Order: sequence, then structure tokens, then C-alpha cells
Amino acid sequence: MRFTASAILALPLLAAAADSPFEEYKAKFQNFLSSFGAAPPSPSTQEAPADAGAAGSATVGAKNMEILTLDNWKDTLYSPVKPDATTPEEWWVLISGRNKTCFGHCLKVEEAFNETVAKFATIPNSPHVAYLNCDDQPVLCNAWSATTGALWIFEMLPPPAPVDVYWKRLNLTTTTAQTLLDFHAQDAKKNFHLIDGYFHPVDGLLAKNGLAVPLGYFFWVLNAIPSWGMMLVVSFISRAMMNRRMDPAANRPANAAAAAARGAPPGDAR
Repeated sequence: MRFTASAILALPLLAAAADSPFEEYKAKFQNFLSSFGAAPPSPSTQEAPADAGAAGSATVGAKNMEILTLDNWKDTLYSPVKPDATTPEEWWVLISGRNKTCFGHCLKVEEAFNETVAKFATIPNSPHVAYLNCDDQPVLCNAWSATTGALWIFEMLPPPAPVDVYWKRLNLTTTTAQTLLDFHAQDAKKNFHLIDGYFHPVDGLLAKNGLAVPLGYFFWVLNAIPSWGMMLVVSFISRAMMNRRMDPAANRPANAAAAAARGAPPGDAR
């Protein structure tokens, strides 16, 4: 039961700013996770895709590709949106990973995306482009319920206007730059899936109520703690519950003492 209480208290704290007055609780939770060989991911650390330049933002050809993190993703996507805009600003975001989340199979897709970004530099009104690596930002990927090897399209309008988000799983072995350019030429959204559930990054119920990031941390914790650790916690909880159910006699002395303290009812003394 100690584990459950610690997790519930710590998840909102991890989502808070680094200068939070509850920083000491965040540090305790990090120490707890380190006992299982896990460390909370940095909300601002991100590496650029292969052959795309340095982290933070990368220039491919003459086109700038933003690197999304838990700290900057919303500001980045809204940055080109004008307050009175009625036409959405389109973003293409590649969801990728390395060995942990994509098992080393996303390199071909990253290369195709980099080539596409370079060619977008020569195409008027081409979409903005960004990159999210789930190895570096597992909390953000869990908050979005995003899988690696996928392309997401955001159509950003000034708040509080709704934001349409589409996604498509890419073929990790056959996707090329021409595949992505064909998506753009043929209006990619026709072949993509519209996101309209609880995990919508902007308009979903979880995001609007501030629960998406804590839930992202929760899922990250479940993946970070080894299976034997979870089995140990479940074992302790089930054993405590069984002990209470199998030993009702332990409560009898307390009940008898309480009855004696009350004494006989009035008028019944002999």
C-alpha cells in the first residue's frame, strides 16, 4: 500500500515545474524509482533524428525541423499561428524511437522523413515539420498514446478553436521520401485516422483537465518498474487483504472490551 500512495502523490508532482515547492517529494520519488534501476526522463531532453543536426531544432536543407519535448511541444505547434487566423497551420510530426521503443527499426522512416523535409523547402506552402523521439520523451508519447513509426498531422488554429489531429502508421520497411510526398500531393488526411478520443493532445478530456501528463508518467512508471517489482507489490497487497479476511478472531477481544465498557443497560441491575 505504501507504493500505491507514493505513486498517486508523486505523479502530479512530476508534472509540475522544476521550481515547485514540492521538489523534495519529486526527489524522493526519483530515489524510489532508482531502486528499481529506473530514472525519470527529462522533460526537455531530445535528440534530433539521424543525420538531421543537433537537438532542439534541426535544419534539413533550408527547412527547419522542430524537436518536440514535454516542455515545448504546445508552444512550438502554436508558434506560427496568428491570433486572428482562420486557415489552420499544418504540422507534420514524425513519432519515432530508437532501441527501447522502436527496436531499432525506425531508421529508414527517419531517413525518408529527412529527405522529405529537404524537399519541402522547395515546395510553397508546405507543412511545418517536427520530430518526437519516444526514447527521449516517453511521458509525452504516453500522454498522447502515440506509437513509434507513425506520422501525425496537426491543423493548428488559435485557441480556443478546436485542433484537428490525424495519424497514420508508416510501413517501417517500404516508406520512402516519395511515399510521404505522395501523401502531401494527395491530401494526406484522406488516408489518415482522425483522433477524437480522450487522448487528443489538445482537445481531449484528459488534456483539458490536466490529466494527460500525470497519466503519461503513470504509464511510464508501469513500464519502468520490472515485472518482479509489480508482482512483489501485488503479493504484499493480496497477503494483507487475505490476512484480514482469514483471521476475524483478531477483532473479538476489542469487541468484547468495548461491550464491557458500555456496561449493563439501565434498570437491569440485580
